[in-house]
Amino acid sequence: MSSLSNSEPTDPEQPVRVEVAGAVATVTISRPDQANSLTTAAKEALLAAFEGLANNDAVRAVVLTGSGRAFCAGQDLAEHAAALAADPASAFDTVGKHYSPIVQSLATMPKPVIAAINGTCAGAGIGFALACDLRVAASGVKFAPAFTGIGLTADSGLSATLPRAVGWSRAMGLLLLGTVIDADEALRIGLVHEVVPGEQLATRVQELAVRLAAGPTKAFVALKEALWYSASAGIGDVLKLEGELQQRLASTADHQGAVQAFLEKRRPGFTGT
Repeated sequence: MSSLSNSEPTDPEQPVRVEVAGAVATVTISRPDQANSLTTAAKEALLAAFEGLANNDAVRAVVLTGSGRAFCAGQDLAEHAAALAADPASAFDTVGKHYSPIVQSLATMPKPVIAAINGTCAGAGIGFALACDLRVAASGVKFAPAFTGIGLTADSGLSATLPRAVGWSRAMGLLLLGTVIDADEALRIGLVHEVVPGEQLATRVQELAVRLAAGPTKAFVALKEALWYSASAGIGDVLKLEGELQQRLASTADHQGAVQAFLEKRRPGFTGT
């Protein structure tokens, strides 16, 4: 079990804050003066936070957001420049050590994850958002797939998740041209699920998180597994997995209780078991 609890707030000086209220955990990237760009310390803190929350059964929904005027601007380029100067051959070890595991932990989190995109979302920040299950953006937010602008290809899963979200042609255009789009365009092309006024973002995301936290957690996890699997598998394999997942859910208290509630014409209550 994770040591995180309602009574144990994280150090406000750390680059990542974790706060738990009820069954909802909020992970905040907290480098506002640097647009929440990612240093090694921030990436390690994010990975530790997600791993801890994955093992905390009391938490049934997770929110990822940023502090200040940005969600996440991607890699801290000052730190990256120093790494290049020290040893170009190892400067990108962070992809395998940090970026890929963070995306993997979000995609496989055994509970729903919502990205509350409060401000600028660039580079790996977009990759993190797309690894979440739902994305809600504040109106006016800018999305900047900045990789080719600094002579790089995409990482943080973007070469897979962006085409699935917006289509191959749009994804190629966004990445090749480094096109900056606003929240309304992101909604139009399917990059985000919802856009709300900035002052309503926290409230709206908490509403969604509380709703998900009160839902059938194991069913949500199975749904995530099936959707990620379906992106690269044939229909026969997808059907096989769906059958296996349904069989797994047959013995859960949430499913059995919901069926009984339907028969008794009352609303089901879900415990995540």
